[in-house]
Order: sequence, then structure tokens, then C-alpha cells
Amino acid sequence: MTADKWKEQIKQSCLDIDVYKPAFDPVIQILSEILEKRDSVAEVYNGVPIVEHTNSHGETNMMKNPALMLWNDLNTQALAHWRELGLTPSSYKKMTGIQSGVGKKGSALVEALKNL
Repeated sequence: MTADKWKEQIKQSCLDIDVYKPAFDPVIQILSEILEKRDSVAEVYNGVPIVEHTNSHGETNMMKNPALMLWNDLNTQALAHWRELGLTPSSYKKMTGIQSGVGKKGSALVEALKNL
């Protein structure tokens, strides 16, 4: 997916959970670029986690696939940005004080206590 499409999707996700602010646009831009790079690395990755590598001495050793390591690094960076935007359950709760999945109504226990 392109960075522009990722940017639209991320912004819409922020709007969906009422955490979007225009000040988040630079973070959204960076995250969209990271995700675009992650997608391009995933296309290059051939599904083999371990590859053979021949060093300068002519010895062949097994090593982690560099594309997999890069994908993992980009994914870790993306997750940090998702957290900054409140798009993970724990960061959403920290930003809003509302547990994700409960919605604006609140839990059944909270509703019962309000009715007392």
C-alpha cells in the first residue's frame, strides 16, 4: 500500500476513535512512510527465515534473512508510532481513560452502579 493510502487509513482510524488532532499529522506522515517501507520489504521477503551466507573467507553459514530482520525493525518502529497516536488498546486507554472495546456506554458494571 502507498504512503498516501496508509496516511488516509491511519487518520480515519484516529477519527473513528475520537483521538485525532491536526498536531498528529507529522506522526501520521512518518508512520505511513514506515508502513509503506514495511510493505515493500514484505514483497521482497521470500518466506525463508534462514538463509545461507558466504563470508569473506569462503565459509558458508546460516543466518537470519536480512529482509525479515528489516521487516521486524520497521514493524517495531510502526508499533511505537501507533502507540503515540493512541491506536493500541493500552495507549487508547491512557489517552482517553476509556477501555477500548467498551465503547462510550461503559461496562455493564459501571452502568449498574450508575443506576443505584
